[in-house]
Amino acid sequence: MCRVVDLQRAVLARNEAAAGVLRTELTARGTTVVNLLSSPGSGKTALLEAELRLSVERGVSAAALTADLATERDAERLARAGVPVKQVLTDGLCHLEADMVARHLHDWLPEDTRLLFVENVGNLVCPAGYDLGETLRVVLASVTEGEDKPLKYPTAFGLAHLVVVTKTDLAAAADFDEAAFRRNVEQVNPGVEVALTSVRDGRGTGVLLDRALAAAGGNGVHTPVMARAGA
Repeated sequence: MCRVVDLQRAVLARNEAAAGVLRTELTARGTTVVNLLSSPGSGKTALLEAELRLSVERGVSAAALTADLATERDAERLARAGVPVKQVLTDGLCHLEADMVARHLHDWLPEDTRLLFVENVGNLVCPAGYDLGETLRVVLASVTEGEDKPLKYPTAFGLAHLVVVTKTDLAAAADFDEAAFRRNVEQVNPGVEVALTSVRDGRGTGVLLDRALAAAGGNGVHTPVMARAGA
């Protein structure tokens, strides 16, 4: 057991070092990374496509790196927004790592990219422990997943700089208790912003882009208690 724990720590330490290098390099060229985490089926891709379309309308130079175990369907969907998109196929790996991101950005990411959205593998367990060189980490959950999601996945929600609720047009049908969800988020990540969105009816349109631009502009992001404790 000790050897397993030591190996995990070594892997995470190596990733932290790679993430630091990547963050420094991208910041120097004016690119801010947004790491998006969620369960499969949360509506992450639909929301990201809408935000990328808005970035084009506003003249914000954005790009997207999207990861899946198989198929390039998400990349094809995101490309409809009219921004540079690249698919990462992890071949069974349940998360992205900083060095993987760096390799895929090499000779691909346009020099003038202001925002790089990284759509992580649909999983709230493995990706939670891996820094990808992001400035803003966003965790998404749909109203159909239940109010106790933050308590079941405390690391994912506990390290988020922003929590986004998706598919709010289905809230009544799903009997979603917003107050309970907010209490559960507050329990694992006091003070973090919770934003409500719906791609279908347009609620919350632009919140992700606005927060990303604020982070890119140097506005401080929320510091999770869990991150301070691990520092």
